[in-house]
Amino acid sequence: MPAAEAGFIHLHVHTAYSLREGALTLGKLIDMAARDQQPALAVTDTNNLFAALEFSEKAAKAGIQPIAGVQLRVDFGDGKGAAGAARDDRFANIVLLAKTETGYRNLMRLGSRAFLETEQGDEPRVTLDALGADAEELIALTGGADGALDRALAEGRPEQARARLAALERLYGDRLYVEIQRHNLPSEREVEPQLLDLAYRRGLPLVATNEPYFAQPADFEAHDALLCIAEGAVTSADQRRRVSPEHYFKTRAQMRALFADLEEATANTLEIARRISFRPQTRKPIMPRFVQETRDAHSLDEIEAQELRCQATEGLEQRLAAHGPAEGRTREEYAARLHFELSVIEKMRFPGYFLIVSDFIKFAKSQGIPVGPGRGSGAGSLVAYALTITDLDPIRFGLFFERFLNPERTSMPDFDVDFCQSRRGEVIDYVRRRYGAERVAQIITFGSFLARGVLRSVGRVLEMPLGQVDKLAKLVPQNPAKPVTLAEALASEQKLREAVEEDERVSRLFKIAGSLEGLYSNASTHAAGVVIGDRPLHEVTPLYRDPRSDMPATQFNMKWVEPAGLVKFDFLGLKTLTVISTCISLLEKRGISLNPSAIPLDDEPTFELLRRGETVGLFQVESAGMKKALVDMRPDRFEDLIALVALYRPGPMANIPTYCARKLGDEPIEYDHPELEPILKETFGVITYQEQVQQIAKDLAGYSLGQADILRRAMGKKIKAEMDAQRERFVSGATEHGIPKSTADAIFNACAKFAEYGFNKSHSAPYALITYQTAYLKAHYPAEFLAASMTFDKSQTDKLSEFRDEARRMGIAVEPPSINHSGVDFDVARGADGRLAIRYALSAIKGVGEAQAESLVRSRGDRRFASLADVARRLNPREVNKKTLESLAACGAFDEVEPNRARAFSAIEPMLAAANRHADDRQVGQNALFGEAEPADLAVPKTPPWPAAETLRREYEAAGFFLSGHPLDAYAGLLPKLRVSRWSEFAASVKRGATAGRLAAVVLDRAEKRTKSGSKMGIVQLSDVSGQYEAILFQEGLTQYRDLLEKGTALLITLSAAVEGEDVRARIVTVEPLAAAAVRAQKGLRVVVGDEGPLDRIKTRLSGRGEGEVSILLKRDAGQEEIEIRLPGGYSVNPEVAGALRAIPGVLEVEYL
Repeated sequence: MPAAEAGFIHLHVHTAYSLREGALTLGKLIDMAARDQQPALAVTDTNNLFAALEFSEKAAKAGIQPIAGVQLRVDFGDGKGAAGAARDDRFANIVLLAKTETGYRNLMRLGSRAFLETEQGDEPRVTLDALGADAEELIALTGGADGALDRALAEGRPEQARARLAALERLYGDRLYVEIQRHNLPSEREVEPQLLDLAYRRGLPLVATNEPYFAQPADFEAHDALLCIAEGAVTSADQRRRVSPEHYFKTRAQMRALFADLEEATANTLEIARRISFRPQTRKPIMPRFVQETRDAHSLDEIEAQELRCQATEGLEQRLAAHGPAEGRTREEYAARLHFELSVIEKMRFPGYFLIVSDFIKFAKSQGIPVGPGRGSGAGSLVAYALTITDLDPIRFGLFFERFLNPERTSMPDFDVDFCQSRRGEVIDYVRRRYGAERVAQIITFGSFLARGVLRSVGRVLEMPLGQVDKLAKLVPQNPAKPVTLAEALASEQKLREAVEEDERVSRLFKIAGSLEGLYSNASTHAAGVVIGDRPLHEVTPLYRDPRSDMPATQFNMKWVEPAGLVKFDFLGLKTLTVISTCISLLEKRGISLNPSAIPLDDEPTFELLRRGETVGLFQVESAGMKKALVDMRPDRFEDLIALVALYRPGPMANIPTYCARKLGDEPIEYDHPELEPILKETFGVITYQEQVQQIAKDLAGYSLGQADILRRAMGKKIKAEMDAQRERFVSGATEHGIPKSTADAIFNACAKFAEYGFNKSHSAPYALITYQTAYLKAHYPAEFLAASMTFDKSQTDKLSEFRDEARRMGIAVEPPSINHSGVDFDVARGADGRLAIRYALSAIKGVGEAQAESLVRSRGDRRFASLADVARRLNPREVNKKTLESLAACGAFDEVEPNRARAFSAIEPMLAAANRHADDRQVGQNALFGEAEPADLAVPKTPPWPAAETLRREYEAAGFFLSGHPLDAYAGLLPKLRVSRWSEFAASVKRGATAGRLAAVVLDRAEKRTKSGSKMGIVQLSDVSGQYEAILFQEGLTQYRDLLEKGTALLITLSAAVEGEDVRARIVTVEPLAAAAVRAQKGLRVVVGDEGPLDRIKTRLSGRGEGEVSILLKRDAGQEEIEIRLPGGYSVNPEVAGALRAIPGVLEVEYL
């Protein structure tokens, strides 16, 4: 298009990457520009270049010249406002456009400095000096309404505007343009004559811009809501940021008409576009260097190749010396495989990559940081095994190098490396030190406005009732794996449609929310990705800093950082490695040294545990479905676990029964052709791994393993043209090997069907190894393993309860929290019976954080606390607060120094007062001068003990479950008479086909929600001595039983239940107070005493209103003499009465008759 016809080019545009400010997606922006036949287009997002490469590539593909730019906040250092103030006079915007590659590098450097050199919490910005250092080859615009000139002029500071213009002219010379905007705003009309005067006086060119934030005028309302969301404001507020409805993406004709009286300003947009000769482009990966030397690339390649060859050869020798070759294989085969892999790695110029990964893994291991055995296709590399990047011999387990690096298809290597989750950061810190902090960064990631969240955000800024908005949001189906959109929710949910149709405010809410849905809402860092460069990263990508991290991140996300030329390394945090590490540390306290990598893979107790399905805490196999598969499979070799990890996924799961039946001899093993037997024998004729497909293609159809990998990929993509070509190639090759065409077709079909869901053996084998390691630890060291598991999940009440129940099942006591014995984390020690027991962690108590627990343990030191006064004297009141002490008292941590928990609770304020006095004395040195006095008794009033029910309730609130007993213990003698099941027994019977049952339970919590039809339903959390569970009841039952379903109430319930997936879903059918049922079930009570002392209190506690019998059994002379007297009349003899009688001093026992 001739320049004259172009007429106007947009040079100041905000996209959705101007987070919570721009509402224009790149796709929409480029589409609109293309429809308007705009020859060029700039994107200038606020303080960032997030979109630079993505926009450049997509715009170029659409035939539009992309211009890389940024709207940058500048500290001109000339204002009077306070530093850091939101509207500080010193700060103003300018727009910078990259003229050449040098200009783009300067743009990236400035964009990086804006984030990295600004105090956290402040808006990113650069100084005028920084602008000057990187001004070369950049075109500058004065920034528009909030720019270097406009705001100063609008607020009556013309001298400031003139000084700024002079400063910018010194930096940019004839590359500086005075920006004119027309959005029908009074402020613009006021300053435009002054801008023109400034430009003409200094001989500077004008440029017209529009600064669009949204696509069309109809989007203004939604964009206004977006600005409110960003500021935490409401749309009705006066003092907040606003833009004009004119800030939409105008056409060329509209812009020419708008500036018809100032044609030079629109003509200069074309002039600027002509001056720009560069756009960001994708590039081949720039491999980081392991060897940090200044030499030419060829020399460095040779040095790294030699170093890799040397390390790999030595490493393989060490592996073979320790483990020997796989059965039936020779050292020569290993050497040949190593030579082949090294030749491919060198040809692809990847030696440095392998050396870097090996280097940081060796560092981690040298520091005792647990590292996973390696997973993903990288486990197929013998070089990786030799370098200790992976821990499984790929030859022994039939893993292919070509699955990782295919010599017939160039692709980047990609090791997924798992580290102990709590120490992963140490490895990244090492990499920064080793290769240079300026060459290492994390990778940015963007969160989006999703349906439920955007409804709530928009509802808030529109000032709609929170309850109404929450109710609407909850009607949107929840699916984290594939979030449901508002449009999909409206299509599927009648209640939502009715609300939109009947209420104009709701209609407006959905219209605005629908416009904002999917826009980026925030930036953070990727959980695992780290890039390492061969040069300072700001030369390749602009950098960002997450406010929650001191480490920089790339401004390009995962999808665009590699096309930019950077190489990604995955540093994954795996919690199971932390559990294994913690378990081994606990074993070391007992003098047991264990290396997980040296665990034998044929340990019979480990397989017995797996065959019994005792999977609580085990990696990847905790689910009910996995547990059943293990029981059905009866694994007796490591290969069974590898197969299970691969098969237990949607699709191949259907083959688990066949695998089990063939393994156990219940079904014959059949092969479509004899040559399949050596390939599929390991998995009993069931195609289980992608590697088997590759081997089939190689052995039966003459493919190389590299060609077979291409075949596998084609099958996975299911592209018909590719599949047809591969079928012809496969069948032709197979028939040349003497296989009938019909058989070859059948084998190809079987492989193709498997490829729809096929799994990588080099992924499942390492994960199976971690599963096996956890099973080994649990089989041989269950106390330490469960304690380690509890430590990792100490903030997850449900998991702690599950682990405690598992410990109980295995005969391992979990001792309650103790101020004298508990540590920060869960520990293992000998109990009173000499057996290993788990000691409860102080930091697992609600209200006791890590720091408070550490402080208490420091205060205790090597001397136990003798009393509450001693605790008060030694604790640090600046680190341990009232809430912490209340939680400790509630859960019984002070029982050793004060058995009466109610009194310990009452003592907390006196304890803190005393602790502060002692702390003050220590600060002035009084204790050092006079010696530490014995702790004085605390002034605590006499406090009656809590009733048993109150004790348990407070325990539950502090720990998340019951520690010293269970509320149903009061009914223990009666429950057999009521013929109730425990939840664990009932759930097991449901899985065997039962559909109803009768249970006793205590209500932990109750919630109510509306169903899709609009009726109410209740969700009740229940507990018995076997565990916690959830049951529902619908509106009729909820109305009938709501008053009984209060927290802490003991109930007799009947349930109906069914198996859904791996869970048992229960519904409440009837509810009755357990106390009432207990009264009916019992005849009376026998109160056992040792003397006459308690009799008066017993008489006072008994109620004469009832039908139960009560007798007193007096035992004298150590039980040698017994006298039983039946009390006249009838009494109420419910469990509450029995519990109260048990609490009377002198009462030895209360028995049900």
